[in-house]
Formats: sequence, structure tokens, C-alpha cells
Amino acid sequence: MLFSQNLRQVSSILGVIRLSNSIARLGSNVEKDRFLTLFLKHERELAAIARASLPDWNAVDDVLQEASLVMWRKIDQLQADDEFIPWARMVLRFEVLKYRRSCSRDRLLLDDDLVALIAIEAKDETSEFAQEQRSAIRACLGKFSAEHQKLLLAPYTREEAVKEMAEAAGKTANSLYKRLGRLRTKLHDCVRMQLGTTS
Repeated sequence: MLFSQNLRQVSSILGVIRLSNSIARLGSNVEKDRFLTLFLKHERELAAIARASLPDWNAVDDVLQEASLVMWRKIDQLQADDEFIPWARMVLRFEVLKYRRSCSRDRLLLDDDLVALIAIEAKDETSEFAQEQRSAIRACLGKFSAEHQKLLLAPYTREEAVKEMAEAAGKTANSLYKRLGRLRTKLHDCVRMQLGTTS
């Protein structure tokens, strides 16, 4: 499994390099930078969306590469960067359908309506699980003291927050990072218990 994950990561990196080379031949640097920034930020999410509708990771890579080229050509249609995911999902959906039509000779592929239903359910389950995770994290954070909550959240507020807290408390940053590690483990265990998971 680890090998296949590493293989997917290498394949993804090679895809980005090919995509970057294709894009470099196409247009303005501002639009190229905008597209690459948005695409790379959301690539894993888009791959997960595509995987819900496709038979394997090779198909995901192929469809994602084709979809990225379409997105590049149509990036000027994107009004605001925060609308990238809904817009990219639409482009990806059409590319998935195009891929599935090209493979329609394969009897093992599911009906397009069923694939659409599975994709919708996967999205709903992902959203529902994410909401459950956020609720569990909030509940577990509430069990910590204010000082520990501040330490747990510090790395997500500013880059030097933990170091500044250590200096203010007259402690070494290393000791605070060790405490942060222990607190994160406790938080993780609590969230896992809240969600009823064992992994």
C-alpha cells in the first residue's frame, strides 16, 4: 500500500511537471501563477473527487491532467479564487464523463447515473464526517485548560507563536514543543474516542 501511495505521489509530481511545461507554452505569467497556485492547493481534493467516479488511480491521473488543461484554458472564466473548487468540480465532472464514455466498451464500468449518485453520496459523507471531526475537536479542546488550549492553537496562529510563548514564560522553545507534542497526542486520542474510531 505504501508503495502504491509513493507511486501515486511520483505520478502526481510528474503530472504537475508535464502540466507546468504545457502551461509554460501557453500564456501570461500572472494567469499561469494564479492557476498553478489554485490547482496545486486543491489537487488532492480534486483527485479524491475524481476517484469516487473512476475505476483506478491511473484513470484519476489521466482525467485530472486533462481537466487541468481545460481549467488552464478557461481560467479567465473564474471570477474569484474562492470559487475555484466549485468551478473545478464542474470541469472535472465533464472530463470524468468524457473518460467514461471513451471506456464504455468495458462492461465493468458503472452507469453514468449511478456514478453521479455515488459522487454525490461521497461528497455528503465527506462533508458529514468533516463536520463530525470539527465537533469532536471542539469538544475535546474544551476539556483542556485555557493555557493548554492556547498552546495547542499557537502553531496555527502565527509562525513564531510557540517561540514567543516560551520566551514570555521563561522556558525554552524545545520544552514547549515537547509539551505541545504530548498535548496533541491527548487531543488526538480524545478526538478518536469521540468519533469512535480505532486508527
